[in-house]
Amino acid sequence: MLITEDLDDVAVLRIEHGRVGALDVELLNALTEAVAASDRALVITGSGSCFCAGVDLRRILDGGRPYTEELLAALSQTFRVVFDHPRPTVAAVNGHAIAGGCVLALACDLRLMSGGRIGLTELAVGVPFPTTALEVVRHALGSRAGQVLLGAQPTDRERALALGTVDELTEPAELLPRAVALATELAARSPESYRLAKVQLHRPANAAIEATSDGDATVLDGWTSDDTRLRVEAALAALSGR
Repeated sequence: MLITEDLDDVAVLRIEHGRVGALDVELLNALTEAVAASDRALVITGSGSCFCAGVDLRRILDGGRPYTEELLAALSQTFRVVFDHPRPTVAAVNGHAIAGGCVLALACDLRLMSGGRIGLTELAVGVPFPTTALEVVRHALGSRAGQVLLGAQPTDRERALALGTVDELTEPAELLPRAVALATELAARSPESYRLAKVQLHRPANAAIEATSDGDATVLDGWTSDDTRLRVEAALAALSGR
């Protein structure tokens, strides 16, 4: 599900969960636990052709409102713990990073990409953004946040670089070594100064999260509405027909 490798001052967290690394409660809890327990710089990456293809939509349909409520809480917890990790974090985007997978990458300090497509496709299947995810996106993308979020289309890596969704492009063989090298370089700086800088940079996003998180009850209603269920079923049918 989640493979951890310690490389001196850097911990590499590799998502190996099914064919596309889809986010479910179990994977999210594993990610949260691993990040919270680490005092190292982190590199988060995926396996095969996917970094992370977003939430497991089938589990949402099967689990209904109780599972969806648990999933949304786990999503927000994972995004927050990655976003606020006091040490450097680098996303090594090895392949497709879709919807929640894109948010996971955006929660990191830096994002490198070697292939696949990346984007925020939530609105394409009718699910609203939880507050934590929205504020992570707003922090990472600034003035481009609306364009990427409302467009709801994945892009290739060159377009992602232009939009600021990723910071650097690499070849596949160079991705992980480059990500580890960057994380190592950042980790060599004063840990307390780095932590404090992140606290200061993230203060507006975290204040917004804490001020508006009660509104996520409305988000849950949106994720579990009849209209959303129909859209999710259509999206899954389209995927299975490929």
